[in-house]
Amino acid sequence: MEPFRTCQGRIAVVPGDHLDTDRIIPARFLSRISRFGYGELLFKDVRGPEFALDQPEAKDASVLVVGTNFGCGSSREHAVWAIQQAGFRCVIARVSEETRGFSDIFRSNSANCGLLLIDLEADDHALLTGAGSGTEVEIDLPAQTITVGTQKIGFEIDPAAKEAMLEGRDLIGTTLRYAEQIRGYEEQSQAFVPSRGL
Repeated sequence: MEPFRTCQGRIAVVPGDHLDTDRIIPARFLSRISRFGYGELLFKDVRGPEFALDQPEAKDASVLVVGTNFGCGSSREHAVWAIQQAGFRCVIARVSEETRGFSDIFRSNSANCGLLLIDLEADDHALLTGAGSGTEVEIDLPAQTITVGTQKIGFEIDPAAKEAMLEGRDLIGTTLRYAEQIRGYEEQSQAFVPSRGL
């Protein structure tokens, strides 16, 4: 997984709350055996001349700005892959009084695939949506800031998730940090383990 420190690029604003994973990547594409080729399928069933990502100002954007409760619905890493393979390195959502910015399962899948998620309160989120698609921003993960024009917006992130993103570690990479301790435990453990030959 590639480490994330900073990202400079344009935003693409996709309005609407509760955009579920079936909207992000339709279920009929989940049977593909490859992990690649999903970028062109992002929001496949709603794309067209009027859709936000099909506007000229959204071309080559690397930061996706969405509403609240993004990625709700069924669990599918394919939704994260589609977002990343479409060129996005970060998704910024709005926190409301009723909902978080992202669903829990989508947040977990994103962390394990290296997609940075940022939750913003309504006022800070409005600065980005008001600036509109095509606006240049800089995201600084170590400093936990988003710079848009002359304004800096701070954001919170779970310290463990931040460390993993900075180091480019997925769940397997995190586990392997404890390889020596795991090996030591297995060598002294009296628990029954079936023979590998069975």
